[in-house]
Amino acid sequence: MIILQKMLVLFLIMMIGYAACRREILTEAVCKKLSGIIVNIANPCIILSAVVDGDISAVKGSDVILTIAVSWAVYGVLLLAAELLPRILRVPAADLGMYKVMTVFSNMGYMGFPIILSVYGSTALLYASVFLIPFNFLIYTYGIIVMKRDGKGSRLRLRSVLNNGVLACILMVILFFGGLRLPTVLTDTITGVAGMTVPVSMMIIGASLAGLKLSKLLLDVRLLLFAAIRLLLIPVAGMFLVCRFVTQPQLLGVTLVVLATPVGSLTAMLAQEYGGDYMLASRGVALTTLLSVLTIPVVFAVTGL
Repeated sequence: MIILQKMLVLFLIMMIGYAACRREILTEAVCKKLSGIIVNIANPCIILSAVVDGDISAVKGSDVILTIAVSWAVYGVLLLAAELLPRILRVPAADLGMYKVMTVFSNMGYMGFPIILSVYGSTALLYASVFLIPFNFLIYTYGIIVMKRDGKGSRLRLRSVLNNGVLACILMVILFFGGLRLPTVLTDTITGVAGMTVPVSMMIIGASLAGLKLSKLLLDVRLLLFAAIRLLLIPVAGMFLVCRFVTQPQLLGVTLVVLATPVGSLTAMLAQEYGGDYMLASRGVALTTLLSVLTIPVVFAVTGL
């Protein structure tokens, strides 16, 4: 019931964005500016907030090391799946990069964190914050490179790597392992700005739906097949592998949430910011978010977590 409630909240926020766009409050130009704020300011703050606003001492050093290993292993497998799945679905060359990004990056920060906090408690949220290290490093490097359609994204550039998201990850590592605490005024500022990430990003996604026909979204056979594999097959198969090496209950729960949550709304924000296929990303986010209301409870039941 808790998981279902979280899904419904995000859906309702999307509908607010939809209504705002229909009333021309959220125009295309406004959404593009807001996307820049989310990508470059708010999301880096949510990365830092996972550390500066938590009790770092509550996590054992051995569990941290295990979580680091599991997080990188999970994203390694997802990167492999991103190479295979679009080809199995015979995705057109123009959409290949965006499908890869949608395969790898879930809505763990915006949707996963609230679910983890509600179901597993604050300690599990600290485990989840470790997953943000590979997530954000990869989405701000690999993600930007493969989604760009201007032909200039094939090479890794220092300017693309050392962006606000990656710098926030580096600072997060320093704070996390150094046991450092920021002054209260900075902590409150970071958490305050981070708080805008979820509602604004989901409203932007909702606004993008104003230009879409629901029938077209539900009749996109390739996207539907992708959603079924991404939301059901990958989480179940992934947990089958992870359970062979991990027994820590909270870490298993966090890993499942990372795998089972829908396509991350940040993929659409980055597509808007860096010239990717924003409409395809928005459709992927919208469809998987809608379906995840049903698939996440199913995955939890199948895996027994």
